Amino acid sequence: MRVLIVEDDPELAGLLRDGLRAQRIDATLATTFAAGRDAAALTAYDVIILDVRLPGGTGFELCGELRRHGVTTPVLMLTALDAVDDRVRGLEVGADDYLTKPFAFRELLARLKALARRRPALAPSRYGVADLEVDLGARAVRRGGRPITLSAKEFALLELFVLHAGQVLDRATITAHVWDDNHDPFANILEVLVRRLRRKIDDGFEPKLITTLRGAGYRFGPEPS
Repeated sequence: MRVLIVEDDPELAGLLRDGLRAQRIDATLATTFAAGRDAAALTAYDVIILDVRLPGGTGFELCGELRRHGVTTPVLMLTALDAVDDRVRGLEVGADDYLTKPFAFRELLARLKALARRRPALAPSRYGVADLEVDLGARAVRRGGRPITLSAKEFALLELFVLHAGQVLDRATITAHVWDDNHDPFANILEVLVRRLRRKIDDGFEPKLITTLRGAGYRFGPEPS
């Protein structure tokens, strides 16, 4: 399961992230309205945990914006214990469930799993670029009919590429998706990861799909004619 946590309280955010990772759940943390919006737009999550009060906007505004832009990921809203109006408003803007603070981690975990099981199958999980086939749900990759085994980081990079095929992605965008906000976007580990992925999905195949654009980033897909 892949979960996005949008929470600005550092103590609660850290506890949620560490607790979910201890359960072998891929948890990504965003601490502002803008960071949460960008993360939700760039990556396919199974559930989004969304606090009501965020720097730069409210959880209500963010949930409504995501729904207007076609993001169907289930949203679990975190609200104050006595804020009945918040809970009602959250459901009205498209949240799927709410949890009042303070809460037991076991209950949070149970609700996340329930929401993930109910996730509507509206968004496609299978993508094709040239003769490359990627099944995001099954985390399976084939090119020219041949299965390709990728590491978790390689798959995260490929996922970002196929979801934004034809677009130019800069280093900061790629770094935020594959690693986290604390990773240095100018570290050469990104080049190493791209080189490893290119070796697996491009070497021996035509057309080449990963293009390096000096000073701009990377573009995924066949070269425009």
